[in-house]
Amino acid sequence: MNVVVDLNRCQGYAQCAFLAPQVFEMHGEEALLYSPVVPADQHERVAQAAAACPVQAILVGEEAGADAGRR
Repeated sequence: MNVVVDLNRCQGYAQCAFLAPQVFEMHGEEALLYSPVVPADQHERVAQAAAACPVQAILVGEEAGADAGRR
């Protein structure tokens, strides 16, 4: 599974870091760091984090892989 975060949309609510701390990490109060390739044991947590994002800034799966290829 791949994950991409639209950092322009991200508002630093940190729901993702709370739900999937092995993939998402807050750096300071507003900057988000994340791993674009999600380990198999973290797929469910990342899916929950994407669903919980208040601004829907997280893309996962095929959608994220296609988007990452354009950058």
